[in-house]
This record gives sequence, C-alpha cells and structure tokens, in this order.
Amino acid sequence: MDYPKSCSAAVVREFGKDINIEEVPVPQEIEDRALLVKIECSSICGTDVHLWEGSLSLNVDLPVILGHEMVGRIVAMGKNADVDSVGQHLKIGDRVIWAHTNCDSCYYCTVEKQPTLCINRRAYMYETMEKFPYLMGGFAEYGYIVPESGRIRIPESIEDSIASLSSCAFRSVINAMDQTGPIRHSDTVVIQGTGPLGLLAIGVAKVSGAKKIIAIGAPDTRLELAKDFGADETISIERYDYNERNRRIMDETNGRGANIVFEFSGHPKAFVEGIEFIAKGGRYMVVGQLGDGTVQIAPSMITKKNLKVMGSFSGDISHYWKAVQFIEKHQRDIPFHKLISNEYSLKNVNVALKRMQSFQEIKPVLYPWK
Repeated sequence: MDYPKSCSAAVVREFGKDINIEEVPVPQEIEDRALLVKIECSSICGTDVHLWEGSLSLNVDLPVILGHEMVGRIVAMGKNADVDSVGQHLKIGDRVIWAHTNCDSCYYCTVEKQPTLCINRRAYMYETMEKFPYLMGGFAEYGYIVPESGRIRIPESIEDSIASLSSCAFRSVINAMDQTGPIRHSDTVVIQGTGPLGLLAIGVAKVSGAKKIIAIGAPDTRLELAKDFGADETISIERYDYNERNRRIMDETNGRGANIVFEFSGHPKAFVEGIEFIAKGGRYMVVGQLGDGTVQIAPSMITKKNLKVMGSFSGDISHYWKAVQFIEKHQRDIPFHKLISNEYSLKNVNVALKRMQSFQEIKPVLYPWK
C-alpha cells in the first residue's frame, strides 16, 4: 500500500465562508469495482462557486469537499475494476475521469433511459466528507471512485488540465448537443453566455457545420475567445441593451431569428430573451439555469412560434466519453488551452474561488500537489 491514511482537502463547512484545508481520511479498503486515485488536477466550475456561496437549488450535505471536475491517476483498485465504462483496460498509473452515479434500477434509469435524472443518484461534491468513502470531491490530494461510478481512461495525448474539462463542463455541453439534435449547414445558432460552457458549445457548433454562430456575452475578452472558438459574430451585453441585442439578431438572420438558441448564461432573464431570438419552428436548449431565479414570459410565444423548448441536466458517462473523443480529435483545431486562465495550489483555493466569482478567471485549475 503506497498511499497515506489521510490527505489534504478543501472542505466547505458553512456557505459563503472561507474554506479550510483539512485532513480527511483516505479509505484503506477499496470496494469491489472501486478505484482510489491521486488527484492530478481539478478545474474550477461555476457550480463550485455557486455551491460555496450557497446559491444552488440542489441538496448539499455539509461538510463537503468542493470540486467535481477532476482528473485522477489510479493508485489502488478494487476487484473487477480493471476496465473502464467503454471496455478499455485499466491499470495502476492510468489517468481517469469519473461520473456521478446512477442506480440502473429506478424508473428514470430503466424506462426513460435518463440516468442523469436517477432518483438514487450520488453526486460528487454534494456528499458529506464525514462518512465513508470521505473523498467525494475533487479539491483534494486523493479521490475515491465508488463502484457505481462510470469511469473513462484518458489518452496520453490529452494533458490533465484539458482532460478535466470533460468531467463537467464539456460533458454537459455534449449532452445538451445530443438532446438538441442535428445542427444543419443552413442553421444560425445563438449561444447565450460566453463562460466555459458557452465557449465549448461554440466549438462544437462550428465543427457541426452551423452556417452562422452568434455569441452573446461579456466582457470583451470572453467575446474575443468566442471568436477564437468559432463564433462569426459577437454581441456584448455590456454595450447593447435587450432591444439592441434583439435587433442585431434579426439583422443577422434576415428578420427570421435563430434556428437554434443555447442558453448557457445562468441568468434567468436570458430565457426571456432567448424565446424572442428564436425563429418560427426553432429549438431552444436551456442548460445554465440551476438557481432559484424566476422570470415572467408569455407562453403564447412558444405556441405561436411552434417552438421546441428543452432542458439538459449534467451528463451520463457516454457524454464524458464523447467529450474526451472530441478533445482528442480536435485539440489542434480548437484552442481548448485558452480556457485555462490560471493555476493555483490547493492552499490558495479561496483566492481562486473569489477570482472566479468576480469573473477574473474563466477556468482556473487547482493542483493539489503544488
């Protein structure tokens, strides 16, 4: 056994308060099909910030280890854990990403085939660190992959910080794209939000062959990145009000509106705008709304325009796999590395979170061993 009995981890005990680095037990017995990994890095997701703030409309069993977008290197394996979720062989030393669990036996898993809606789902970062297996978050030196978690081996050609994107941000984008359906070569696509998910979605839409991609967001540095990822036009929410944004969209689409709109902003008011931006017969995919905010809309807009309005939550292990495959194929064409805005050690987690909170970072990465 070449791993310790405890390790350092960033523990949230009270919402909105500075996080302490604590010693957390490392499981000494590895369950069948479970893995113990040494965390290589964890990228910080906007959801990490919202959980720390206490603004998520999801259950959190404090105290928790923050972080759910991570890459780990296998240091110990339970029995029957020698293949990943797509049949690739696993061994000590391999790098993996891993998914929240689903039970494969509830209504949503078996009948609806929607494992992200599993009623028995266990989610990393939301479970207390005071109960076995303790290491249920990414901002730690070690992580525990429970038997029910899907896992994907990372190809050697993908570096840790880029691979970590597939653990949340990119798999969420891939799931949303899958549910939205094909993007045609004649489609105009609007992306609301130029955070990591919006930028990644621009890249996928570009590869999918969209005729025109319009990104709406701020600040200007993010809009420049949007162009790097493939946006044809950008609209600043800092310089253009709603009426001007709507006019710009109509000007770019011959007065029809966009065929597909993706909401990745997280701002409830964006939903009202998105309904306006869509052409008749268009599709609206809502991904960014995880808070408690409310808005008022005219439902008749959905009827009169014959719209398809959809939501997409998280992603199952197939989307992790597809995200990794996309990165492996397109990492020379799409500047994924430009999303990585900074690197921090685990002890500087509060600095990283506050900079993320104030939009000074796009996708900072924590390295627990620095």
